[in-house]
Amino acid sequence: MHLQLKNSGNHFTLKTVRQIYLLEYIMNPEEKISRRKVIGGLGVGIAAMAATPIFSASGTTTGGFSLAIELEDPTTKYPKPPFKAQPQPFPGLVSQMDPRPDHGESSYKGSGRLAGRKALITGGDSGMGRAAAIAYAREGADVAINYLPAEESDAKEVVELIKKAGRKAISIPGDLRDEAFCKKLVEEAVKELGGLDILVNNAARQQTKPTILDITSEEFDATMKTNIYAPFWITKAALPHMKAGSVIIATTSVQATDPSAELFDYAQTKAANTSYVRSLAKQLGPKGIRVNGVAPGPIWTPLQVSGGTTMEKLKQFGGDTPLGRPGQPVELASIYVQLAASDASYATGQIYGAAGGGGQP
Repeated sequence: MHLQLKNSGNHFTLKTVRQIYLLEYIMNPEEKISRRKVIGGLGVGIAAMAATPIFSASGTTTGGFSLAIELEDPTTKYPKPPFKAQPQPFPGLVSQMDPRPDHGESSYKGSGRLAGRKALITGGDSGMGRAAAIAYAREGADVAINYLPAEESDAKEVVELIKKAGRKAISIPGDLRDEAFCKKLVEEAVKELGGLDILVNNAARQQTKPTILDITSEEFDATMKTNIYAPFWITKAALPHMKAGSVIIATTSVQATDPSAELFDYAQTKAANTSYVRSLAKQLGPKGIRVNGVAPGPIWTPLQVSGGTTMEKLKQFGGDTPLGRPGQPVELASIYVQLAASDASYATGQIYGAAGGGGQP
């Protein structure tokens, strides 16, 4: 995205805005304003240039400034199929995917919407969990992520990105199929973050199987414990620490309402996650705690290359959507941010979809 600040034919780039932000800080060191305030009001720096703009709803200002955002074609914004076969053992690594997914590492820009918040995200090493972790940190939140020990290399990248954003980063590896670990996970996150007011139950297990006859009881149990039991255990442990204004977000899926034949066990868990959101929202609404869900369609994550789909189907992954491509994790980041932000205070018990034109969230 390219932003331009226009005034009488002159263009001020984001670099200029950052310089204005620095100038404002130097002139008023006791008032540490955010970049969002600078962009929205452009502070003393722009005033020193001869005007004090006040943005209107249309994006123009009484001082003659406007904020122009170039349009992007969503059908060509990210890679389209065909993709090459690239099998990985479960749970898979971002670093070994081709093309590498975009989680917002260089594209997501924060604006202080979650300043001072404290978030715990399961599956925060990759996929939507990683995108949410990066976005939350750049919006001003401290973040704890959970992941499997085999995903340590991906998790280290996320930790560095959170720290680079100037926020506290806590990494807590472990297997969510263990109830005792789920309790320990929450305790450690609360201790290290100094509290908890955003919980994102995102981690999931997905393994494609041609028929129900190919799913063993051990595999079925692993999927159920990861996708259903873990959010149950984690939520129970987290609730005593969450005050009014806190939020819980579940990653569900379009599989909840339009299940694929070969994802028999996974689809059931996503339907359960959807009901988890709607039931828990009714329980916690009177306490001022909001509960919502995000329902992705085909998103380019390690889940797909590590058994979530066949290598033959991976070659055309996402190609049957109206946009003609799979989504990238960063394209859902703003949804996780919006559901966590205080200005979404009337949204609870809702499922927000992002499926490239398909799905029924």
